[in-house]
Amino acid sequence: MKAVAVHKDKVGIARACNALGVARSSYYRSLLPAKALAKRQRPPRALTRVEKACVLSTLNSEEFCDQAPRQIWATLLDKNQYLAHWRTMYRILEENGQVKERRLQLRHPIYEAPELLATRPNEVWSWDITRMRGPEKWSCFYLYVIMDIFSRYVVGWMIAQRESAILAKELITVSCQRQGVERNALTIHSDRGPSMTSKTVAQLLVDLEIEKSLSRPHVSNDNPYSEAQFKTMKYRPDYPKRFGSIEDARNWAREFFCWYNDRHHHSGIGLLPPAVVHYGNAVAHREQRMDVLGTAFAAHPERFVRGAPKLPQLPTAVWINKPVETDKAVEPHKNEVVVQSINKPETGDGRSGSNKNLILTPGHQEPTLDEAATSA
Repeated sequence: MKAVAVHKDKVGIARACNALGVARSSYYRSLLPAKALAKRQRPPRALTRVEKACVLSTLNSEEFCDQAPRQIWATLLDKNQYLAHWRTMYRILEENGQVKERRLQLRHPIYEAPELLATRPNEVWSWDITRMRGPEKWSCFYLYVIMDIFSRYVVGWMIAQRESAILAKELITVSCQRQGVERNALTIHSDRGPSMTSKTVAQLLVDLEIEKSLSRPHVSNDNPYSEAQFKTMKYRPDYPKRFGSIEDARNWAREFFCWYNDRHHHSGIGLLPPAVVHYGNAVAHREQRMDVLGTAFAAHPERFVRGAPKLPQLPTAVWINKPVETDKAVEPHKNEVVVQSINKPETGDGRSGSNKNLILTPGHQEPTLDEAATSA
């Protein structure tokens, strides 16, 4: 406003306001004398500070701390006592920041996102439980699946009549034995289901010296590989709407997991079968594919407009919640807006299955290892 007043005689008010980005109405308004704000007088019918303190103490008393102002107002009238209208009580509570639940409530802790890195097989496993519809409405079977997130290989699975921490403990134990997992070399990640957070499973992991990792509550993205594998299974064309019996479900799952582990070309691991990556045959498999592509390129190079064909990259590291990395090499222009993207793990379209994996088949009784049925 001062700059407009200085230059108005030379260039005019309109041109000065346009050059400085000031509205002319704002300039003319600034020339008006400031009006003194009259202090609002306290209404004669307003409650005094002592009366407000008395109302607040009554509302927060042990007798009324869990009641609404309307209920308190009516209760006081029945006791031949009147302090204020219930709307006035709400105003007093609002002035003191108490227009909410005034009792002490549970404060939920802040959970940190799990950050897990796998650079080889049998370094990080992910496991989960899903339901498979039974023959009748409201009936279902429970499928337990443990998979290696680096190779997407299903190292163990079973189908049971119910969800049980004892069954989960047995599945984890046998899976570790079959894979020859060394102590202090494995992390098992899961969501916060009752079996996953049970004391039975937690004690087993301590005994086996396996690190335990849990997803944040109600965050399915923290367990993406198991969720993707379940989606792949249930989106299969031959996945039935319902299974006639638990034996029927086990027979179908046995064929599916054999296909998944040995024949499914997983997009998250360079279109290789999980068993090939898990057992260290990925390099030889890729060399064989490159020989085929090289022969095709030599026969008809004109058909490959972008040069020699390349295979999909095989990841060397697999993350659950990869930390955000900031690129400091390039400094943005002063008017450029830089947007950082959160790197998420590639879940692929998840598949699994192999005849080398565990299949426990418990009935209504808790099974033993001798009673467990393994795949052929």
